[in-house]
Amino acid sequence: MEKFSIKKRLKSFAYAWKGIGSFIFKEHNAWIHSGITIAVIICGFAFHITVTEWIAIILCIGLVFASEAFNTAIERLVNLVSPEQNKIAGDVKDIAAGAVLICAIVAAIVGLVIFAPYWIVLF
Repeated sequence: MEKFSIKKRLKSFAYAWKGIGSFIFKEHNAWIHSGITIAVIICGFAFHITVTEWIAIILCIGLVFASEAFNTAIERLVNLVSPEQNKIAGDVKDIAAGAVLICAIVAAIVGLVIFAPYWIVLF
């Protein structure tokens, strides 16, 4: 068994941050999610949502970003191992993209449940 090393743990955090940076700065879908995230956070502050509502919003934001990051990693890996068109590779990429869509739809529904009453009162 390998001895615990703080230096190695710090390096792994550095690699993780590098991966997050690659995801955020290179992926158009991450930009879309970031824009929506900013809008949702602004609405949360504007409507003074409850702590419980913030928890739900934060979990949804994390879920969508994580699923998109997994999808991006899967797509890049599939492109690496199967550069030519392949039905199975295409299915793998479609399924991963579908998982992101499921997470985004759930997050949108949670957002509607939380924010609809605030918007109704406003108008």
